[in-house]
Amino acid sequence: MRILVVDDDRDIVDSIAIFLSGEGYEVIKAYNGIEALEALSENEVHLMILDIMMPKLDGIKTLMKLRKSRNIPVILLSAKSEDADKILGLTAGADDYVTKPYNPSELVARVKSQLRRYTALGSIGKQNGVITISGLTVNTETRTVTVEGEDVRLTPLEYGILELLVRNRGKVFSPDEIYRNVWNEDTVVGDNTIAVHIRHIREKIEINPKEPQYLKVVWGVGYKII
Repeated sequence: MRILVVDDDRDIVDSIAIFLSGEGYEVIKAYNGIEALEALSENEVHLMILDIMMPKLDGIKTLMKLRKSRNIPVILLSAKSEDADKILGLTAGADDYVTKPYNPSELVARVKSQLRRYTALGSIGKQNGVITISGLTVNTETRTVTVEGEDVRLTPLEYGILELLVRNRGKVFSPDEIYRNVWNEDTVVGDNTIAVHIRHIREKIEINPKEPQYLKVVWGVGYKII
């Protein structure tokens, strides 16, 4: 597995690289967002550890550019611990968030957890209009959905919401954004309307809707597929 570590503090990059290399991971180093995007274009990267505060191109803007084309797990690093910063990072498409100073063992554990989810449970395969996330399969050509091989019957609106989230795995969509993308209208329905549709989708695709494997709520922000 190849991990890209991005931070303008070279000592931090070197220390993280030492711990990850000790676990058998191959590490690529970058020191700002521009270098990170260049490294991503030149290498197959399976996970990125990304600092938020960096010169030239900060972590949030880097993450937003990344999410236009890639769905690899991203763990954000920041010296800030405010909820607003965490929400901003998750909204931009981050999978996890670690506050500096961090425990190296905890960081490595989070890396392993995200890689397990990506490679074994949550990696996306796309072929001939078919998007697969673990046992969930969405065929965008036939507009059909299966879970563990079993057909799932969704209403057109439920399917539209699910396809939007699946196509943008990891990105958080607010209720307003879901409405604009699925209904194709500017007038926004109440948050509760979207929440009802989300609940119905969960009841149909999740083994245990109260402990969802696929469709997650980011409280106060919106919804995403993991």
